[in-house]
Amino acid sequence: MYEDIRLTDGFVLLRPYRPEDVYQLHKAVLESMAELSPYLDFAHDGYNLDQSKQWIADCPDNWKKGIAYNFAITDAGTGRYLGGCGLNDFDTGKRMANLGYWVRTIMTGHGVATASTLLLAKFGIDELKLKRIRLTIAVPNRASQRVAEKAGATREGQMRNGMFVRDIMYDCVVYSFIPGDFSRKEAH
Repeated sequence: MYEDIRLTDGFVLLRPYRPEDVYQLHKAVLESMAELSPYLDFAHDGYNLDQSKQWIADCPDNWKKGIAYNFAITDAGTGRYLGGCGLNDFDTGKRMANLGYWVRTIMTGHGVATASTLLLAKFGIDELKLKRIRLTIAVPNRASQRVAEKAGATREGQMRNGMFVRDIMYDCVVYSFIPGDFSRKEAH
């Protein structure tokens, strides 16, 4: 099942990571370091190819264990690597998870993150039968907040000291999707 998953809207295609993605992942993280490093632990000075290889190597096992469903975001037409997204931090008893995304800097502002967020949230609700998907975004990260808003996630409020990245504690804005959000959108 893992290798066969494809989520697309004709604009972006989400698929599980493959070993051959390692160079594109590494390149995209390096070129986007200034935008990613304040908010994502993996994006740091010294990020190297071995870290990309290890992360991709861990993806299938994490998927099998049900602890993370990570996808490469690619251009649906060309297959070009655009970024990554995933569902993680599962509370299986309550059927809840966190949704995260990042897009390489040269592709921000084109709707890639919004389209990917919608596809991934629908996958979580429809396929994984989640009852709640949260997006926890650092207050200074306005770009990611705009993505959540454009995707139609509901803003629930602000959480003090909700995210720790390296030595910085951020207050966060919390957004969510629940199953009813999609039935209302499809009815329109």
